Amino acid sequence: MFARFSFLAVVALLASGCANNSPVLGGKNISYGDSKAVELVTNEFGSTDLQMIAESMTRSLAQSGILQGRPVVQVYDVKNKTSEYIDTREITTSIKTQLMKSGTARFASDNTAMQSQVDQLKLQNQSGLYKKSTVAKTGNMVAAKYRLEGSISSIVKRSSDYKDVFYKFSLQLIDVESGLAEWMDEKEIRKTTER
Repeated sequence: MFARFSFLAVVALLASGCANNSPVLGGKNISYGDSKAVELVTNEFGSTDLQMIAESMTRSLAQSGILQGRPVVQVYDVKNKTSEYIDTREITTSIKTQLMKSGTARFASDNTAMQSQVDQLKLQNQSGLYKKSTVAKTGNMVAAKYRLEGSISSIVKRSSDYKDVFYKFSLQLIDVESGLAEWMDEKEIRKTTER
C-alpha cells in the first residue's frame, strides 16, 4: 500500500515538474478559450456553426452505411451562396478530417489539389532529378468511387428591432460511375440578434 502511494506521489511530482512554466508574452486582454465553447459574438457564420455542421454531416454520412469498405472519395469545395464571406474549405476539411480519423473513408486529391499532384508526378518522372527506383510511377493514382459536394445558403431578415439569419447547409455523396446521389443531408441553423 505504501509503495503504491509512493509511486503515485512520484508520478504527481514528475507531472507537476513537467508543467509549462514559460512566461506569458503579449496583451493583458488576450486569453485562451475553449475551442468547443459556443461562440455568440455576432449572428454571422462562426466557429460554432462550422463545428455543428461538420459534426452533424460526418455523423450522418458515417451512419448511413454507404461508406462500407473505406471507399475513395473526392471532395469538392462547398459553394458559398450566402451574402457573407465564409471559408467553406474549412467546412470540407473538418468533414474530411473527422471521416478519416473514424476510418470511414479515404480521400483522393480534391479538385483544387489535383494540379499539385499532377505537377509532382511530372517533376519526378520528367525532370531527371530523382533516382529512378524512388520515382512515383504515373498511371497508379486511385480514382474516386464517390464525389462529395455541397452548398451553404442563407436568408437574412431585418426589422428595426431584430436581425434573423437562417443558414442551410446541404451535402451530397454522388457515385462517380453512375451519377446517382447515394446520400444527402442538410443542417439548418438560425441565429437571431435583438438590437
